[in-house]
Amino acid sequence: MGFYTGFITFSVIWWVILFTVLPIGVRVGESPEVGFATSAPKDPMMGRKILITTLISLPLFFVAKWVIDTNILGI
Repeated sequence: MGFYTGFITFSVIWWVILFTVLPIGVRVGESPEVGFATSAPKDPMMGRKILITTLISLPLFFVAKWVIDTNILGI
């Protein structure tokens, strides 16, 4: 797997995991400020979610890299 293929593969895995992790632990404020959506999260914890996403994506990427490099699927 080349650099660009690896980068694209990691990016796709990372974004899929991020969208899976985003709704975890979201709490909506009881009285939202004027100008904000009523469904806006009170504290989205984005730094923590990005870290969790990266930690989950790394092993999944290496499994995908191994599968692609060994040509197990015969694709």
